[in-house]
Amino acid sequence: MRDLVIVGAGGFARETAAAVRAVNELRPTWRLRGFLDDDPALHGTERAGLPILGAIDQLTEMSATATVVCVGNPRNYLARQRIVERLALPAERYATILHPSADVGAGSVIGPGTVLLAGVVLTADVTVGEHVAVMPHVVLTHDDRVSDYVTVASGVRLGGGVVLRPGAYVGAGALIREGVTVGDRSLVGMGSVVLRDVPAGEVWAGNPARRLRATALPMPAAGATAACPPETEQVLVSEPASLNRRR
Repeated sequence: MRDLVIVGAGGFARETAAAVRAVNELRPTWRLRGFLDDDPALHGTERAGLPILGAIDQLTEMSATATVVCVGNPRNYLARQRIVERLALPAERYATILHPSADVGAGSVIGPGTVLLAGVVLTADVTVGEHVAVMPHVVLTHDDRVSDYVTVASGVRLGGGVVLRPGAYVGAGALIREGVTVGDRSLVGMGSVVLRDVPAGEVWAGNPARRLRATALPMPAAGATAACPPETEQVLVSEPASLNRRR
């Protein structure tokens, strides 16, 4: 077993902790030590039965400890990317957390630092990049490509061949037509039906979805690289993924 700490102490972080516990019930894999958060008012308190150990930068002193960054919300969904860039840790320090009820189809690959919560389905040949948050009961279908730092909220359904570019956010219950691309840092509102490509840096919502405005987000650091995974890239999946993959 390997030590694991979760960066953040909000809802997504606590949901990830629940997924880690579910993994450990089937196969002891992680010693879950607690959370790290930059809010000093939280230090020394507990959330979801786990201690908040201190500030995020303490992670650099925990050289043997794995981590996963679980922050971000629709108002600031690039926060995860900024923290990962600030920490500048090698990929092998990041855990990939797959809830045991997630169903990962043949040919699918998942990057380090990514979390798949309960009931997520990847049907076949789905590529999910690094530090992606996939909330409960999302369905990603054949040949979808989900880039680094994307957030996919609960109940989203993607048709085949959809591309979510780096840092995109797809709101709860949204439906995206096959072959559509959602651009870098764009936000699709909850319950939207997306029938055509969404350009980078825009907010779209409705049925059918239409442009509402440009996004208003703090930008990542200059020179940041958040690539859209090429179809041929083989992204490593952590050991617990073997519990979920269909043969």
